[in-house]
Amino acid sequence: MPLGAYCIICCRRIGTSAPRLKHHTSWKNIRNIIRVTGSLLLGGSLFLTYEVLALKKSLTLDTQVVEREKMKSYIYVHTVPMDKAENRDSFSTVDIEDHDCAMWLLLRKSREEDKAARLKAVQEMSEAHHWHNYQYRIIAQACDPRTLIGLARSKESDLRFFLPPPPLPPLKEDSSTEEELRHLLASLPQTELDECLQYFTSLALSETSQSLAAQKGGLWCFGGNGLPYAESFGEVPSATVEMFCLEAIVKHSEISSHCDHIEAGGGLQLLQRLYQLHKDSPKIQRNIMRIIGNMALNERLHPAIVRSGWVSIMAEALKSYHIMEASHAARTLANLDRETVREKYQDGVYVLHPQCRTSQPIKADVLFIHGLMGAAFKTWRQKDSERVLTENALVDENRYTTCWPKTWLAKDCPALRIISVEYDTSLSDWRARCPKERKSIAFRSNELLSKLRAAGVGDRPMIWISHSMGGLLVKKMLLEAAKKPELGAMINNTRGIIFYSVPHHGSHLAEYSVSVRYLLFPSLEVKELSKDSPALKTLQDDFVEFAKDKNFQVLNFVETQPTFIGSMIKLHIVPVESADLGIGDLIPVDVNHLDICKPKTKNAFLYQRTLQFICETLAKDLGN
Repeated sequence: MPLGAYCIICCRRIGTSAPRLKHHTSWKNIRNIIRVTGSLLLGGSLFLTYEVLALKKSLTLDTQVVEREKMKSYIYVHTVPMDKAENRDSFSTVDIEDHDCAMWLLLRKSREEDKAARLKAVQEMSEAHHWHNYQYRIIAQACDPRTLIGLARSKESDLRFFLPPPPLPPLKEDSSTEEELRHLLASLPQTELDECLQYFTSLALSETSQSLAAQKGGLWCFGGNGLPYAESFGEVPSATVEMFCLEAIVKHSEISSHCDHIEAGGGLQLLQRLYQLHKDSPKIQRNIMRIIGNMALNERLHPAIVRSGWVSIMAEALKSYHIMEASHAARTLANLDRETVREKYQDGVYVLHPQCRTSQPIKADVLFIHGLMGAAFKTWRQKDSERVLTENALVDENRYTTCWPKTWLAKDCPALRIISVEYDTSLSDWRARCPKERKSIAFRSNELLSKLRAAGVGDRPMIWISHSMGGLLVKKMLLEAAKKPELGAMINNTRGIIFYSVPHHGSHLAEYSVSVRYLLFPSLEVKELSKDSPALKTLQDDFVEFAKDKNFQVLNFVETQPTFIGSMIKLHIVPVESADLGIGDLIPVDVNHLDICKPKTKNAFLYQRTLQFICETLAKDLGN
């Protein structure tokens, strides 16, 4: 109703509601008129203001909607096989805005036949940090798998280049990830399995059955193979069982034909679900990345790995501050990158530097081989300070590093490819991960030789760096390589060797273990370290003669402090006389056996003397 008419009606009502006064209207009626009129004017003003603002909002241009429309307009995705997409020009003719021309030109160049042009285009894409979100998404959807992998391996790449992994298929009704993992493991072939793989598979399946029975109303107990549970009282049973299954699948993934079955059984999606569920469990995530890295050794599986979204996951992991996570991702991406990487990195062979594509020429290799109970990363960490928090390592790697070859040595010698090798060892068969595994030094040396050759070790000048039993493996590998003509380059390119407390003449650890064998059940590796071991003496004599003939440069370090084995046993593991190879300098250091390869700081004598040896031995090769 119009405002004026409403006011007139109100006035009339007021005027007729009481007897008419002779000469004037009462002040009371006037106040009522003012109150009503004021309320109406205020309400009308508010209403008009609201309408004006609503109209203005409806006419405002939403820039996010425009960007989304641009994405829809400019993306042209062709679904073609990965091998056929490489040389196919998949771009349509479209009207492109000026500020988008550079992006589309880079996309086109990334598919050129000329390899140098493709690599340059990917590098320029990775260095682009001024684009809009929609432009990164265009690249993510329009680039081919080769370009996507190249961006993932580029250090400066923005993570917006990578689309989130596609939605995972739902689990079957009344099923769980644990059950799905068990079914995947049970579906894998039982052929080409060694005793250790059979052990892992049977253990995982039997423990999964116990866990499932407990979930469905049974009692969870430590029956059957109780030792693995006994070692993990604090873990949730399902997580423990999943770990057993993953360890078995890791072993299966080392067999090329089994990788096909893992992919066909939906393993890539299932492993991705587990990876997302266990973000707080680095050990589970590392085992999953080991499986994907092993599958990536097979080029026929690359399209499936890319389609399932693993490149995006690895690209993010590669940028992690956690060295182990980044190194596992780097291995997988290197195996996927057939554009710039000729080598293949099998399980246990990790490149610490360079982990990304680089224009820096690599002129030599340095290999790190750990010893008993060691690992590819933890053996080479900085000496543990009193209470060094992980945050400190993230703030300043010069103050503390979890892997000094990757942080310190890579910066001091950027022209090196730095590789760290990992293999399973144990002090006793009672603690062995696989009780049926009896691997001698000779067996392990041949196994590692095969893996290192696949990684291109021997193609460049090289230095070996070893700790404890790792030094015996280095000696055995070099002697075995000398017997095989196809490995001659590995011998000819070996420039020098650093031994950190290597028991060339045996270790007291072996003597102690034998004397209490009823408690420790010494493993084969420990037995071979006995001072009266014929195999150890033959290895020492043969290698000294061989090293002198080849003129290898040698540097020996040895501990002078005893080491605690457990909480009660204190033992001088490698005495000075045992660490003396008979060639090269022998330098005693006032540390124990575990810390002999862990410099206290970057300026510590241990690191600086190691760096000096590397630079001097490779001076001609590095052009220093």
